[in-house]
Amino acid sequence: MNQKNSAPRHFLQFKDFSRAEFEYLFERTRQIKQQFKAYQKYWPLTDRTLVMIFEKASTRTRLSFEAGMHQLGGAAIYLNTRDSQLGRGEPVEDAAEVISRMSDIVMIRTYEQDIIERFAAHSRVPVINGLTNEYHPCQILADIYTFVEHHGSIQGKTVAWIGDSNNMCNTWLQAAEVLDFNVHVSTPPGYEVEPERAGLYGTDHFEEFADPMDAARDADLVTTDVWTSMGFEAENAVRTKAFADWQVDADMMKVAKPEAVFMHCLPAHRGEEVAAEVIDGPKSVVWDEAENRLHAQKALLEFLLLGKLRS
Repeated sequence: MNQKNSAPRHFLQFKDFSRAEFEYLFERTRQIKQQFKAYQKYWPLTDRTLVMIFEKASTRTRLSFEAGMHQLGGAAIYLNTRDSQLGRGEPVEDAAEVISRMSDIVMIRTYEQDIIERFAAHSRVPVINGLTNEYHPCQILADIYTFVEHHGSIQGKTVAWIGDSNNMCNTWLQAAEVLDFNVHVSTPPGYEVEPERAGLYGTDHFEEFADPMDAARDADLVTTDVWTSMGFEAENAVRTKAFADWQVDADMMKVAKPEAVFMHCLPAHRGEEVAAEVIDGPKSVVWDEAENRLHAQKALLEFLLLGKLRS
């Protein structure tokens, strides 16, 4: 239990946790998923309340957190900034003080990372980043667990990121430094990685490629995202033209390793960032990846509220 006089742990960026902590979370995810599949009741968070604050729209984030909290025996409360005082100009700091006195843990899906950082600084309870413009740590937690589930440890492996250097790309780059794997990034000119924005503290684990085929060559995992992320809709026409040669198609998957898998955080636009034959093909693990948001986040909720459990 988080005591009021002790600083809570937050999950605002991937690098907030150590490699050992992620290895623990991957194992807990496996165990929790196994229990779920066996219809075994597991309610460690009885009487605990998760508040979910949404400024950006969501399907998978809301469903996975809300269902996950219920499956752990707790309750989840949905707040949309359009329907709360946050949307009417209440300071983030004031909202954090009040909400954290009425709940046990908070998940926020918003725009600028600064918003969630300010909220966490004034929160008495753990705060989880459900997505910001800069980072998407819960998605990468689930993605890496999915890779582990299919192929074992990701240490020393190569992930090819094809497309925009967005919040997903930034978080993959952080994860590579924490978990010791490599990321090959290929973006159109003008959309390259910004190390400072990505929050990188080193460059030993990623390499940039002008040609996406070169980035995908011999990769263990090929992944991408929509060309136009939420908040950048006004750039859609320009981006569609700029990213035309950055579609993950069958030819690109052929230059990756034979056992390579394809991931996409969804929603996907077939015929744009990914060909239908790839996302619906045998190398795709996107549905396992989507399901694992549920189980990985249950492990995360358990860890932030109860700490490490004895095996």
